[in-house]
Amino acid sequence: MNILLELLLVSLKVLWAFVQAAGRWLVRPKEKSVAGKLCLVTGAGGSLGRLFALELARRRAVLVLWDINSQSNEETAELVRAVYRDIQASDAQLQASEAAIRGAVVEEEVTPCHNLEVYTYTCDVGRRESVYECAEQVRREVGDVFLLLNNAGVVSGHHLLECPDELIERTMMVNCHAHFWTTKAFLPKMLDMNHGHIVTVASSLGLFSTAGVEDYCASKFGAVGFHESLSHEIKAADKDGVKTTLVCPYLVDTDMFRGCRIRKEIEPFLPPLKPDYCVKQAIRAILTDQPMICTPRLMYMVTCMKSILPFEAVVCMYRFLGADKCMYPFIAQRKQATNNNEAKNGI
Repeated sequence: MNILLELLLVSLKVLWAFVQAAGRWLVRPKEKSVAGKLCLVTGAGGSLGRLFALELARRRAVLVLWDINSQSNEETAELVRAVYRDIQASDAQLQASEAAIRGAVVEEEVTPCHNLEVYTYTCDVGRRESVYECAEQVRREVGDVFLLLNNAGVVSGHHLLECPDELIERTMMVNCHAHFWTTKAFLPKMLDMNHGHIVTVASSLGLFSTAGVEDYCASKFGAVGFHESLSHEIKAADKDGVKTTLVCPYLVDTDMFRGCRIRKEIEPFLPPLKPDYCVKQAIRAILTDQPMICTPRLMYMVTCMKSILPFEAVVCMYRFLGADKCMYPFIAQRKQATNNNEAKNGI
C-alpha cells in the first residue's frame, strides 16, 4: 500500500513538473542577481566566452577570467572594464540627480561604487595541475566563486583516421575532462554554503552527433553526461541552493566551425546562431535557474526524435537535411588552412 501511495505522489509531482515547465514558457521568471558576486568564466578569450563575460559584467558581477591565451584574455578584461566604467558613470550621474532632487548641497563629486573588478588568469583547463593551481590563486586572491561557467572548448577539425592522437586527447581534455577539474576545485565550497551555480556549455552535438567530428561529439556527449550525473548528485545531497544549467546551442556563427553547412534549401529555416543571441538566451536561462537550455527550441524536438526513431530513420533524416556531411566543408577548409601554413613555414 505504501508503494502505491508513493507512486501516486510521484505521479502528481511529475504532472506538477510539467505544469511548472509550461509556466516558464508562458511567464518569464525573474532573473536572480549576480551583482557583486564572483563569477568565473573559462575560455574567456574566445568569442562566446567574451560575450558571456560582458553579459555578466553588465549585471555587475565581479569577474574572474580564465584562458590559455593571455593576450585575448586581457582584451576581454579591457572590454569588461569599459562596461564597469559605464556603470560607475551612470551610478554617479544617478546619485547626483537624486541629491539635486532632494536639494542636498553636493560639495564634491559623487563617487560611484568601486567594487566592480575583473581578474585574469592564464590557465590551461586541459591540465588539472593548472586548474588546481589557478583555483587556489583565485580563492586566495579574490574569494569564493559563486558561478562557475565552464565555456572553454576546442575542435580538431579532422576526420577520425586523419586526426593525430594528440589532438584527440586535447579535445577530450579541454571539452570534457576540464569540467571535472574545475568542478572539483570550486564545488566543495558551494556545497558547504549551499549557494552557487555550475554551468556546462556543451553543444547540440552532445545530444546528437554527425560525421567527421568524432572527437568533438564524444567530448560533448561526455560533458553532457558529466553534467547530468553531477546535477543528480547535488539533488541527492539535498543542496537546493546549488543550481546547475546545461547549455546546448546549435551551430554558432563563430570561427570555431566556419564553413559548416546543411542543405542549402533548409539553411534559411535553420541558420547558424548569432553569438549575441546564443549568449543572451543562455544567460537568461542561467539567471532564472533553468536546468537546461537548447537553442533554438527546435533542438528539443530533434533530440526527442533521435531518441525514439530507428537508427536508419535518423540516417534518412540526416541525409535529407544535409546534416550527415555538414562538417565536411569545415574540415576541408581547416585542412587547406593547415596546408597553407605548412607551406609558408617551409614544412
